[in-house]
Amino acid sequence: MAAATLIAETVAILVAIFCAKLLYTIWWWPKMIEKKLKKEGIYGYPYKLLFGNLKEIMKMSKEAKKQPLLTHDIIPWVNPFLLHVANTYKKIFVLWYGPTPRVTVTDPKLIRELLNRYNEFHKPEANAFIHLFVTGLASYDGEKWDTHRKLLNPAFHAEKLKRMFPAFAMCCDEMLNRWEELVGKTGSCDLDVLNEFLNLGGDVISRAAFGSNIEEGRFLPTASNRKAKYIHKKVISLIRGIIEKREDAVRGGISDNDDILGLLLKARNADNKSKAGGLTTEDVIEECKEFYFAGQDTTTALLSWTMVVLSMHPEWQDKARKEVFQVIGKNKPKFDDLNQLKLINMIFQEVLRLYPAIFLIRSTSKSTKLGDMTIPAGVQVCVPTHLVHRDPDVWGDDALMFNP
Repeated sequence: MAAATLIAETVAILVAIFCAKLLYTIWWWPKMIEKKLKKEGIYGYPYKLLFGNLKEIMKMSKEAKKQPLLTHDIIPWVNPFLLHVANTYKKIFVLWYGPTPRVTVTDPKLIRELLNRYNEFHKPEANAFIHLFVTGLASYDGEKWDTHRKLLNPAFHAEKLKRMFPAFAMCCDEMLNRWEELVGKTGSCDLDVLNEFLNLGGDVISRAAFGSNIEEGRFLPTASNRKAKYIHKKVISLIRGIIEKREDAVRGGISDNDDILGLLLKARNADNKSKAGGLTTEDVIEECKEFYFAGQDTTTALLSWTMVVLSMHPEWQDKARKEVFQVIGKNKPKFDDLNQLKLINMIFQEVLRLYPAIFLIRSTSKSTKLGDMTIPAGVQVCVPTHLVHRDPDVWGDDALMFNP
């Protein structure tokens, strides 16, 4: 009986501790943070138990999706709750994603300060699935981020990019030739350009950055293959294969390439010789993995949106085509031609303004000053890029228009 009583008391204590921690996490801590933020002049819709503002976000989003999306004013369709709160509280406010507070900043001066103080505003921890694939430079902070950034920067110097340009051109030629063959059979065809650009981005990265090809480097998850751990193992295996192939080539007397993979392997080998304990093989794999996923996805988004936007604005399509014929004509494009494509560059910049690939989230591990405010520890700070890029105070009255 005594043992049974002891077990029952222990269980009761553990349950009480669990309940206390749960209550602290989902109610006491969020309400405490809410009060602190109000003292700093940061307001928003009040926190609601467990869900925060998620119910309002989902309800407004569901209603918005009933309306067609026909203009570049996509915020009322993509995130109507964000727009509603921004219209109410202006340049800075708080949103609650469950019990997680997200201070949302749209003021350019505060954004600049946030970006410059990367040692104080850290990248938040990713969930387990995202962490499998989003690694490398994008996930690092502080000294490790600084080291890897300096290491990779030389790969993007103009002279290095110029040497990669033939690989870029070859990938584009192959895609366009395939399109012409499809059209040639019947005079027209339906084409899913999203998948085409996804393959193009993968092919360019494979050849230019890793001296491989799309078949050897293809490891993006597909609709029929979603098991994250299986995909992750496949990713690691394929990257190791590419690395081993490059190392065998170097040992066989073939000079090492000055591409992304070449720079990473040189840095790893130098660290191994000096016993500096810097870059490891695992670090090389993580950087390669991130370069594929981040580079392929963002490039695909940019090219796909550019096609959509130019189809909506045929007058700009005509101007872009005219510039290409004037600068390049029917010749093979050269690297130096790119600098003369002023209008094309303006179009890309305007597409990136209206349809940026990402939004920025940082977090605080301790109370941190931002402007005149103090952001408590454990709070996320978000820059909603889509919203910032449509701010008429910054971009003018035509902020919602496509105007390169």
